Amino acid sequence: MARRRVGLWLVGAFGGVGTTITLGLATMARGLVDQTGLVTDLPDFRELSLPEPGDFVVGGHEIRRTTFEESAEEFRRNTGVFDASWLSACRDDLAAASSRVRPGPKLGLGPAIARLADWETESEPVTARQAIDRIKADIAAFVKAEKIDHLIVLNVASTEAPFGTGEPHQTLAALNGSLSRTDALILPASSHYALAALEEGHTYLNFTPSLGASFPAAWELAETTGSLFGGKDGKTGETLMKTVLAPMFAARNFKVMSWVGHNIFGNRDGVVLDDPKNKSSKVETKDKVITEILGYKPASVVSIEYVPDMGDWKTAWDHIHFKGFLGTKMVLQFIWQGCDSLLAAPLGVDLARLADLEKQRGGKGLMRHLSCFFKGPEGDDENDFFKQYARLEEYVASLRAKAK
Repeated sequence: MARRRVGLWLVGAFGGVGTTITLGLATMARGLVDQTGLVTDLPDFRELSLPEPGDFVVGGHEIRRTTFEESAEEFRRNTGVFDASWLSACRDDLAAASSRVRPGPKLGLGPAIARLADWETESEPVTARQAIDRIKADIAAFVKAEKIDHLIVLNVASTEAPFGTGEPHQTLAALNGSLSRTDALILPASSHYALAALEEGHTYLNFTPSLGASFPAAWELAETTGSLFGGKDGKTGETLMKTVLAPMFAARNFKVMSWVGHNIFGNRDGVVLDDPKNKSSKVETKDKVITEILGYKPASVVSIEYVPDMGDWKTAWDHIHFKGFLGTKMVLQFIWQGCDSLLAAPLGVDLARLADLEKQRGGKGLMRHLSCFFKGPEGDDENDFFKQYARLEEYVASLRAKAK
């Protein structure tokens, strides 16, 4: 029996996360590495009808003209986490995936991200409608050429500056009436990709804090076309720790007076986040989870600083000042150091596998059971990691019960 072919369309394909996902799928498919780091490799998930690494066909959009091979070699040189033998063994897989990447429209990128763009095209769209249609055409050609059974668009591009929504974003009718305007920027680039996916009934996942599909008209569109979607902003490092530790303080009735988090890292995402406007998007999702879990807002500081020599390695230092019994003031500190793309990539694979599982069972709309993977889960104010993960466990248990 033929395996399903699951298309994984990466927005920001040649970036650290996109490259790590692509190489990771290839190395796992070839049996070069195990699946450590994948939530979907835990025992409870192994009986489910999840796509295997070799079932994915990778393509995508990118604004930088390079290849997966070149990106992986640069990553190996600068970060030291890829084995050279993997690149050699997977050279053909990386080349095939590179051939399926198309130049992304530059409309709505914002200045910090636009400065990275060097993949020139003959013409650029001037309206959101034109950008969406071009993305749709590229995706349709991929689906046809590769005989894709289910297409998943996964946004792993650089973080955009916050984008204010208004009346055109509230209803699908209002949005459609605004997409051909040339006198105003109606949507950021991330939302062009979201709408392109949702209009065609494909699955859309937003692993970034960018706007994407996070506005009412996009949700209405997904309901109309029966698309699956979820997001936003993958929960990989410091914020994961916050959503694990904050419930402890709440459960023990400790009063958190202040929580300070200082982050330093390099890579191209660091270059983009060095811009104050783009940085503010990331700071917002990293900061609000504590307040939502504790039920009150302690004094808080979140800083993100670009340090070029660190490459993809990221260090977060957190200082938590809290009050205990008899008003005694105490401190908890932690240091988290991890390779940013190696923390993010397995979650991208998990999300794609679980989205395909939901597609197989006829699911539509927002996948709330995936909230444990995100800093700002769509349609869910719960940020306690353990409660979020319990929802995923309940979902898996229900599927296993139905299979018996």
